[in-house]
Amino acid sequence: MNLILIFIKNTVRTVVKNNPALLLFFAAYAHSNDIPEIVVTADLRQSTTMETASSLTIVSEQVIEARAAQHFEDIINAIPNINFASGSNRARFFQIRGIGERSQFQNPVNPSVGVLIDDVDFSGAGTIATLMDVQQVEVLRGPQGTRYGANALAGLINFSTNEPGEALFTSIKLSAGEFDTRTAGVVLNVPITETFLSRFVLESHKSDGYVENDFLNKDTTNNRDELTTRAKFSWQIKKDWSMKLSIASIDIDNGYDAFSLDNNRSTLSDEPGFDRQDSAYVSLKSSLQLDRMNIEVLWNQSSTDIDYGYDEDWSFTGIHPFGYTSTDHYLRDRDTTSAEIRLLSNDSSRVFAESTDWVLGLYYLSSKEALQRQYTFLPEDFHSDYDFDTLSIFSQLDVALSDRMTLSAGLRLEERNTKYDNSVGAKFSPKDSLWGGKLALEYLAGENTLAYGSVSRGYKAGGFNSDGSLDTDLRSFDEEYLIEYELGVKTFLANERVAVQLAIFYDDRHDQQVKSSVVRPRPDGSTEFISFLGNAAAGTNRGVEMDVSWFVSDHLNINANAGWLEAEFDEFINEFGEDLSGRDQAHAPAYTFSLNFNYQRGPWFASASADGKDDFYFSNRNPIKSKAYTLYNASLGFESAQWKVTLWGRNLTDKDYYVRGFGSFGNDPRKFYVTEPYFQYGEPRVTGVTLQLTMGD
Repeated sequence: MNLILIFIKNTVRTVVKNNPALLLFFAAYAHSNDIPEIVVTADLRQSTTMETASSLTIVSEQVIEARAAQHFEDIINAIPNINFASGSNRARFFQIRGIGERSQFQNPVNPSVGVLIDDVDFSGAGTIATLMDVQQVEVLRGPQGTRYGANALAGLINFSTNEPGEALFTSIKLSAGEFDTRTAGVVLNVPITETFLSRFVLESHKSDGYVENDFLNKDTTNNRDELTTRAKFSWQIKKDWSMKLSIASIDIDNGYDAFSLDNNRSTLSDEPGFDRQDSAYVSLKSSLQLDRMNIEVLWNQSSTDIDYGYDEDWSFTGIHPFGYTSTDHYLRDRDTTSAEIRLLSNDSSRVFAESTDWVLGLYYLSSKEALQRQYTFLPEDFHSDYDFDTLSIFSQLDVALSDRMTLSAGLRLEERNTKYDNSVGAKFSPKDSLWGGKLALEYLAGENTLAYGSVSRGYKAGGFNSDGSLDTDLRSFDEEYLIEYELGVKTFLANERVAVQLAIFYDDRHDQQVKSSVVRPRPDGSTEFISFLGNAAAGTNRGVEMDVSWFVSDHLNINANAGWLEAEFDEFINEFGEDLSGRDQAHAPAYTFSLNFNYQRGPWFASASADGKDDFYFSNRNPIKSKAYTLYNASLGFESAQWKVTLWGRNLTDKDYYVRGFGSFGNDPRKFYVTEPYFQYGEPRVTGVTLQLTMGD
């Protein structure tokens, strides 16, 4: 414990020294209203943030609007200990507490971070995480072995869109900003009857992007063209029986032309790439309250096309006599079907002398994914089929040991059958038995204070290396799992005007799936390194997360959060034979923080925020790092009963920062392909104005 406290103290000193704006948070004092209650929908039972024995962050619709956020990547920096990997137009892969994938090319991937949109699984497909009419985004940090299984080794991101309401109204949003950014959206809420409600959403978002292509003389080769369409229905069939139906189509048709041979925002590509995702889904949820239990049934189906491609040479034909011309395209079709049934105890069905609530559930997921790779240097297109079916049973008991102490025990057992084959002769059909769970002890130290300790086991399934030239023993790899220990406290202070959450965690990772290598002798007596993805590492991820919300007065509220992280390899030799034991894992910044001020008096409102992040390695393949940075955002507006206008800006100081980096290859023929680092820049300063009109009851 002393080591943890020293770690916190030193890190806080470093963060505050480099970011003196943090001191403003601790300098204010005033009066306040009570903090509103926020319900967590991603857990097995709905509960409030302060009642949930887990480290989590909820980003509200108000925060989304204040930042003029269009996509989840626009609010990631407001959440502690979460990061994303670019190498695309939109963030698709996320990391929580330093754990998560950073890309996908030819091989299938079992994601480490779960992504749910209206209860539909889009893990590894976060390109469609647009935020139009999203009520809140819930980020649960740490393994969700009981709740969600193999796709939530590191945590779960849950997007909850707004439910239909009882009032008839129409809301229109029009927005314009720099880089020819324009957005038009409409929300139509229609109560068809007193018990049958509907809500319709349509939004179009377009932008030229932040790159200029000097060869083609265009500024739209990294553009954004995104269309979100959604319909939701809520039906109260009987007093104790309700149903919800969500139908959506999200079409992302973006360009991809982000890397420059000159390491700036000016490219030379003659065949710019694309970053597209076209997804449609339907989700049905039925809730039935019986005398002895509650029953929830969920069913959903989705169809997704993910197309990703780029100009591999980043230049044009003829740029140099030593130049080459190549493109690489990955075209994926993914269809999923899932069903889940949960039986939940109610006040009449607690067991063990009415001391224990229980949940029992069954979950089924079927996923089918077909890939076509079109690559200049392949003799013919590469094809693969990756299908898996998983069946899980899960249960949780919440035992009241006393008026103040509760023991929660959850377990999930999963059977997964997988089939994979490709056009170069690789075939796999493993059957895996997986398990995870959580044991937590909660203690109410006072009317407004919850202390907890937990031990969790998270897991992700094994996989394959699709290169048929690999030795047989290197073609597949096994499950990765981690054991996490977490201590936390959540409390209200100052007459419930201040809410504080603090969590300390320690993750012990086993059979870590990373790209590594093995040394093999050649027939002539020499040796070679063979690179592959395998269970070749062990690591430790530990840290602290803090979140403070303060309703300073009727007009001002402040939120400050921070995450500190030490994520190191205990044992790891990468594919180049380098021993990286003791080095930080990739995409694991030592600190993240966010400070937000929100003020409203009468019709006027304003917000300001500062988001910071330490440097971090982009990859385990090389020593290239991002730069530490702080981004400043603000908005100012005026509203009436029918309309609201907001002036907004992100990255107000126009800070240059990196969201992806490569350093292990050369790609510039003008420099004779000397190895040097290349970086993809994050969003520059973007300012704009948004007008919202509301008509109806």
